[in-house]
Amino acid sequence: MKTMTEDEELLTPAEVAKLFRVDPKTVTRWAKSGKLSSIRTLGGHRRYRATEVHTLLEGQRRNATE
Repeated sequence: MKTMTEDEELLTPAEVAKLFRVDPKTVTRWAKSGKLSSIRTLGGHRRYRATEVHTLLEGQRRNATE
């Protein structure tokens, strides 16, 4: 399990959805299926590590160009 550092950037579902051009509910489904890991805030909202999101985005871009 990865530990979070204090300076690690977290993204909201809406921010992730905008990067991938999908609906925020799709991002939530990805988290539930294990495609993307999420962190829960004290209020129960999901947040996503920016580094992991950008890695996934790069992988999708590479697959699209192949």
